[in-house]
Amino acid sequence: MIMSATGYAMIGSPVLLSACTSNANSRSEAIAGSDESLLSDIAETIIPRTDTPGAKDAGVAPFMIKIVEDCYSAENQAVFYQGLAEFREQCQVRFGLAFSDLSAQQRTGFVSELDQVARSYPGALSDPAHYFIMIKQLTLFAYFTSEIVQTQVLRLVPVPGRYDGCFPYQEGETAWAI
Repeated sequence: MIMSATGYAMIGSPVLLSACTSNANSRSEAIAGSDESLLSDIAETIIPRTDTPGAKDAGVAPFMIKIVEDCYSAENQAVFYQGLAEFREQCQVRFGLAFSDLSAQQRTGFVSELDQVARSYPGALSDPAHYFIMIKQLTLFAYFTSEIVQTQVLRLVPVPGRYDGCFPYQEGETAWAI
């Protein structure tokens, strides 16, 4: 408080920059590439392309990895990456194939079953959460904040105008992105 009251410059201070460190060095690029491919396939299964762009079209996987590496605690990162390894292993044991080699129906069934397991996870709303809950949250966040979804799926108003609580809405219209 004394520093801020006296105008002490803290810009560039290690105190402020300590939260900006990345744990990206702890993982190899080969792992990141395989994780990105798997996350892309999982996200596309969660939000497939229909008459709107899918998760792959929105490029959610690199964003998801960046958020995990830069924003998740070490404990949550461990849960996330161990979960991806477990996901690969379960898929291999159950189908004898990699997730990318499964049919769309097999992918959807496998992800749906995993979703049910994650929902019944004892600490589903605790920290750390089940890894699949993390994947779903990141998929939705990355998808709905992507440029392609903001501009092609939602009605984007970059600088919103006045508030109108009684704005007429017609059934079937797309949602607004603000």
